[in-house]
This record gives sequence, C-alpha cells and structure tokens, in this order.
Amino acid sequence: MRLGGRIAAAAEVLQDMALRHRPVADALKDWGLSHRFAGSSDRAAIGNLVYDVLRRKLSLGWRMQTDDPAGLVFAALLDSWDETPDSLAEKLQGDRFAPSMPGASMLAHFVEADIAEAPVHIQANMPGWAAEKLAALFDGGLVGEGRALAQRPPVDLRINRLLSSREKVLAELASAIGAMPSSRAADAIRIPAGPRDYRQPNAQAEPAFQKGWFEIQDEGSQIVALMSGAKAGESVLDLCAGGGGKTLALASMMGNKGQIHATDSDKTRLAPIFERLKRAETRNVQVHAAKADIGALEAGMDCVLIDAPCTGAGTWRRRPDAKWRLSERQLSQRAGEQSAILESAKKYVKPGGRLVYITCSLFPEENANQVESFRASNPEYSFADHQARMAAHVPGLRPEETYFTSYGVTLTPRLTGTDGFFVSVMEKQPD
Repeated sequence: MRLGGRIAAAAEVLQDMALRHRPVADALKDWGLSHRFAGSSDRAAIGNLVYDVLRRKLSLGWRMQTDDPAGLVFAALLDSWDETPDSLAEKLQGDRFAPSMPGASMLAHFVEADIAEAPVHIQANMPGWAAEKLAALFDGGLVGEGRALAQRPPVDLRINRLLSSREKVLAELASAIGAMPSSRAADAIRIPAGPRDYRQPNAQAEPAFQKGWFEIQDEGSQIVALMSGAKAGESVLDLCAGGGGKTLALASMMGNKGQIHATDSDKTRLAPIFERLKRAETRNVQVHAAKADIGALEAGMDCVLIDAPCTGAGTWRRRPDAKWRLSERQLSQRAGEQSAILESAKKYVKPGGRLVYITCSLFPEENANQVESFRASNPEYSFADHQARMAAHVPGLRPEETYFTSYGVTLTPRLTGTDGFFVSVMEKQPD
C-alpha cells in the first residue's frame, strides 16, 4: 500500500471506533480481516498511525483545528513522522486512495500554533477531569507527565531466574531484536520503541521465550513485584493473580522455594496462568480456582500481594483508547472495589507479615487515598520503610526518580521510563 491508502485506512479505523465505541485492538483486527491484501508492514504502519492519534488526539486536534479522523492522521504524520505539508503533498500526488489534505489555513495553523497556549489538559492529552485529579500528584509536572504517557512504549522482558540469566538471554536476543539491559530492575531487558512505521519485534516468537527463559512484563511491574521482598521459604498469597505475571515474578524471586498461592475472582483472567507456569517450570505455585474457599490460609501468609483491579491510567501509552473511554463514575466504582479487596485481604496476613498493595494507576483515589484510609481504620498495620525496601530490592532505582512518600512509591513514564505504577507495603504488628 502507498501512503495515501495507509492514511485512509487509519482514518477508517478511527471512524469505526468512534461510531461503534469499540476498543482499538478490535477495530484494527477487523480491518485487517476485511482487507487481507494488506501486508504486515502495511498493518504495522496503519496501527502506528492509529495509536499515535489516540495517544495525542487533543493536542493534534487543537493544532490542526479539527477532530476529523483523516485530519488527525495528517496531524500525526506532521507531528512525529518527519513529514511536512510539502512532503505530504508530493508523496500523495496522483494517489487516488489518499484522503484530501487539510486546507492551507489548517496546515498553517498546525505549523505555527504554540501548543503552550492550549489549555493544560490539551497539552497533557488527557480528559479535563483526569487532569484536575492528577495535577496535585504531579505538582506542576502535569504536562510533562501527560506527554510521556502519550509516547510509544518499549517492550520489556523479565528474565526467569529459574531457567536462565540476563546475560544468557541478552546473548541470544541482542542482535535478533535489539534487546538491551535495563538500569533499574535487575532482571529487566528492554526493546526500545521505534519511530514512524517501525514494526515491534515479536519476542514471543523467539525460541528463548518458548523455553521459558523470559516473560513479557513492563519494568514497572517488575519493580513493584520486587518491592514485595518475597523470598525463598515464605508463604505468599497473590490474591488478584490474573494471568500470572506477578505470580511468575514472585516464583523467580523465591527460587521455587516456599509456597505461592495464586487466585483471582475472575476465572477468565486466571485461565492463562496454567500454561505460563508450565513454561516457566515453576514448582512452588498452587493455583486456587476463582472464588474457591481459601479460608485455611487465614493469618498464615508472610506476604499478601494485591495487584488491584484499577482504571489502568498508568498504561495509557499501551492502551490510549482507554483514557478516552474512562469516566469519573468508573473511577469511583474501582475505588470502591479496591477498598473492599483491601479489607478482605487483611485476614490472610500473619502477625509480622506484610500486605503489598499495587495498582497500574496514577489517580490518588486508587492509590494514596486507599492505603491511607486502610491504615487509619486498621491500626495494627504500619507503612514499611519504602526507602529502605527500595535500596534492598531495587538498588538501581532512587527515591528522587519516583513520586516518593512515606505511604508508597509511584512510578511514571517520565521519571522511570516505565508504565505508571503505585506500590505500598504495609506491615502487620507481630503478636
């Protein structure tokens, strides 16, 4: 496909999403199925265009003075694909599949407009209500954080210590897919994001993945798992295990020694864990069916980990369509669910044990407010020394690289180069 066809396709996908209120992954998949002539490079380019628009549609629309899908695609090309009005006009000349270019006044405004004059939420590329709630956390850095949340994300891998080492995996992957070691999480490897129509390598197609040497896991997710301090011989409950990403990280940290109990309230989310545990050759994980009776674990766990269901605001780089579907009502609903999960989890922590609360969100309602409220109503718990835990378990990460408080640690794309995560470790008083 020529550039004009790719622009038209990206606009068609965006229009489909707007009319049918569907996730971007579904819209792109259906477009590919109905346009089988499009090659893999075409699909990659179209997908990149669609995602680039979704990540920055407010600032692109403000500069181009339109919210029309085709206009936004042209704006994305001018913004981050090294195109100019003249280069686009030249490339699209005679291309019968290309949409009409924006008018001269729109193109001039795009080139000349100073985005600093736009409202703050437009500069940050997020809904106005969300910007208001995040402004206090970011303390004047809202625009910078919003822009970082609107960039293309890397692909991060976590080494499975049970079967391999970072050096061994790097030796196999560095030349094949451009993998490089991370400077923070000890077992993290990163495949950087590329520009324009870059096709992200499929790490899961590598033999090393099939052999269980690594998992796909954002480095932020690795860091918050490390902050749990799970170690060999402990009894650990992963109460919201989902597909098992953090369960696998815990098993690797514990060297297959001790016992991990993994469960989730949703059997569909839990289903992938079995194949992943098998590939990683874990031997210390017991999976409990969704809503199974785990009363026998009460007051017996050294560590209870809650990877709480949340709005996912920290993952907007990867799921940019989610930030435009999210509402304040949904945020409030999630906050209520999180409060209930915290209250139900506390009965499993033994005296002297710890409760680890994690979200991939940035909203205070899901993070600081939750743990402070829990702590206030449960005086037998105290906040751990998060700086000491960071030094012990993630020495490559410094407090000043995070939004650091006594009650928890927040990671962001701007400060840590990871997805947005929050972690709070609370310790239960010993008998």
